[in-house]
Amino acid sequence: MSTGSFYSALGGFGIGIGIASFVPVSQEGVLWMLVLSFVLAVLWQRGYSTFFLYISVFLLGFSVGMFRMDVTTWEVSPYEKLENTNISVTGVVIREPDVRAVSQHLYVEDETRDALLLITTDPFLDISYGDRVSFHGVVERPESFETDLGRTFNYPGYLRTRGVTHRMSTVEGTVLASGESNPFIATLLSWKHLFMTSLEGLLPEPEAGLGEGLLLGVKRALGEDLEEAFRKTGIIHIVVLSGYNIMIVVESIMRLLSFCTTPRTRVFFGGGAIVSFALIVGLSATVVRASIMAALVLYARSIGRRYQVTRALLFSGAVMVFCNPYLLVFDPGFQLSFLATLGLIFIAPHIEKIFIRVPTKFQIQEFVVSTLATQIAVLPLLLYMMGEFSLVAPLVNVLVLPAVPLAMLLSFLSGMLGFLSAGLGLIFGFCAYVLLTYIVAVASWFGSFSFAAFAVSTFPFWVVVVCYVLMGWMLIQKSSRRS
Repeated sequence: MSTGSFYSALGGFGIGIGIASFVPVSQEGVLWMLVLSFVLAVLWQRGYSTFFLYISVFLLGFSVGMFRMDVTTWEVSPYEKLENTNISVTGVVIREPDVRAVSQHLYVEDETRDALLLITTDPFLDISYGDRVSFHGVVERPESFETDLGRTFNYPGYLRTRGVTHRMSTVEGTVLASGESNPFIATLLSWKHLFMTSLEGLLPEPEAGLGEGLLLGVKRALGEDLEEAFRKTGIIHIVVLSGYNIMIVVESIMRLLSFCTTPRTRVFFGGGAIVSFALIVGLSATVVRASIMAALVLYARSIGRRYQVTRALLFSGAVMVFCNPYLLVFDPGFQLSFLATLGLIFIAPHIEKIFIRVPTKFQIQEFVVSTLATQIAVLPLLLYMMGEFSLVAPLVNVLVLPAVPLAMLLSFLSGMLGFLSAGLGLIFGFCAYVLLTYIVAVASWFGSFSFAAFAVSTFPFWVVVVCYVLMGWMLIQKSSRRS
């Protein structure tokens, strides 16, 4: 497929999914667009301009996107007729429980109604992945809510990305049995919890919580104040198991192998490290997404061809959206990961020329460039979604990110060695503690300033579109001048 046809098809598909996420789909309209697409393709075949081909392919992708989104509405949830009524639910917890400060979120496969239900319950209930549970409560349709900064969060859409249409808030529940889900994933999660217990026995809070966040994406132990400081200073991404964390693991392995293997072999082992790490931390949707993004960045660096990896990135994103159409509009994590990866591919090379004199020792230049590239790439969308702009984010990222890889390594070694010897675990634990304390101190100090971040009251979506159009135009202009 030609480059123009490829981008036309994916662009049409994405726009079709986006429009159908808010506007009811007319199947007759989709059929007429397919007919028009066929007519334009015939005209192109008969010698008309290639423009007809691109419009034809765009309409084809647009029709597929709208139809795919429409398919998700065909199945009616069994809870529709049970809304706001008391029911009993018996089923299996099919994902790792999301334990928060005042609640615990359980994704339960209701065996009676063959549907997934989100149950919010007491955080102190001892419930694990694979437990067969019984709950009683009121079934509700989730509603959008307004954030502290005045933004409306589409909570129903967010839950649909996780396969959930309804929720139940209850404290009445019992565990009937255990071990009724995938034994392989259950074993991985068991190892994960044992590691967390070991690390928590060696490090105090909030350093233990930060170590778990860096390695496993667990941020519940940070506490509300520290989590807010991480957000205000723009480093919350280091504790949500993003592609950045996974790339640290991959590059550490590749550096260890750099003295004895060929570049292709290192890429092979790097890919293996991504798969292994994803399995160890639980194979959640967030982990899978971050792993794909990290693998594509690794691929881009190995071949040195940005446009080829862009195709791979867009194609993989389209596949993910085709499998789960709600990701495109309702999953902020997917959107930000996608944009950050594009920033590393397209914006970073231009910024690198500006900071050519920045020292490369200790990867200072790389941290500065990658930080600014990703910040620029996600900024318009962040302002629209979050309504908060961090003035100190670039500086704090440059100060903190160099310490993250070593902090991850030392936290991992202390937790693992803690199984074998408390003494060895304490030695590495102390070293990890020093670095983790440094990260906490930087975030807390910069986050304490009143000017660290400020709220942006109004940021319409059309401004986001204009920003990214201008950004793309500038990158195309710079690339054309270079060629």
